[in-house]
Amino acid sequence: MYDVVLLTLGSDRDAPGGGCGSGDACCGGTPTPGGQPSDGPTDPPGTPTSTGTPASTGTPTDTAGQSDGHGQTGTAGQRSGDVRGRGGERCETPRVPVLACADALTARGARVETVTARSDAEVDEVLARLDAPARPDGLTWPDPDSKIRLVVASASDAQLRAVVRRLVRRYAPPPSRRPAELAGNRTVPDLPPIGVLPLDPARGGPHRDLAGQLGLPRDPAAVAAAVLDGGVRRLDLLRNDGGSVTLDGALLGAADDAGRPLLWRGRVEVDDAVLSDGTDPILACAIGNAGGYAHLDSLPLLTAPDPTDGLVEVAVAVPVPTRSALGRKKKIRYEVRRARGRAAAVIPRDDRVPFLDDGVEGELSRKRSWWIEPAAWAVFTG
Repeated sequence: MYDVVLLTLGSDRDAPGGGCGSGDACCGGTPTPGGQPSDGPTDPPGTPTSTGTPASTGTPTDTAGQSDGHGQTGTAGQRSGDVRGRGGERCETPRVPVLACADALTARGARVETVTARSDAEVDEVLARLDAPARPDGLTWPDPDSKIRLVVASASDAQLRAVVRRLVRRYAPPPSRRPAELAGNRTVPDLPPIGVLPLDPARGGPHRDLAGQLGLPRDPAAVAAAVLDGGVRRLDLLRNDGGSVTLDGALLGAADDAGRPLLWRGRVEVDDAVLSDGTDPILACAIGNAGGYAHLDSLPLLTAPDPTDGLVEVAVAVPVPTRSALGRKKKIRYEVRRARGRAAAVIPRDDRVPFLDDGVEGELSRKRSWWIEPAAWAVFTG
């Protein structure tokens, strides 16, 4: 039987309230307003919803990790992720889905350990259990026959991404030590599969998280069954030259507080195709591995994003002025240019272009490139 580690990230950047996600209520204090974990950045009134563009700027933050380049910074909540009760003690109470999943795993004979990681080092300690025996070349490699299975209890796609990013950093060999058996279209070996335990059931609604898009189980008992008896689905991974990864997609653009689009300019390339040469005003640019950013309100951007096809899909929405039949009234329609390929790049012409990447806010001020690594990571399926 398997040893299962149930990993929760103790950060309030994506789940206010840290480990338990219940404000101070679980410690006997006063619940935080709303009392629910956030699934990412909160948009000011008048801005597009989670499938729209971010209205605020700021440094993108993952829930676990150090700086990943180009201004991206990650933390596992050491600065502000603790929940404290009336006496000021830290609350480490796992959330109800975590306890239910642990009970279901235990009932099936698995040995279960729940871990709340509050730093990169603590995440890495968990991931180290997935290592294969030492290789002659000194590289750290995952063990394909490991009897340890990992379940990530995530309140957002950003938290899941934080763990995958640490896997990439652990197992990606430096270019100077690239082993011969590594596939030519990959910089990492096959990463160990992850069980995904969504902590917010509402994310199965219209604006689906990645688990909802992939049809993964959400019920804790079903997650436990998938981890112990289910299959493994390998998924493409978007890496970028900022040192991070993208599981779902990125959306570049913004709106003001009244919901009016803030147009920007930049060169957008997909392999050899140029979607914008930098002179067009752009409403939004979607870079999709999956379908989380397939629509901007009612405007279709990505047509068929598929996290298993080895391609990234990119769309650029450009406003085009038109006139009525009588030529009296000027209207704006949006032209969407699309392309699919192995890699994409955006070179902003403006100083700062706000974006969302797996629900994490950020600003792009210089060239950013994404490339696809086919079937690099994996999830347990029902």
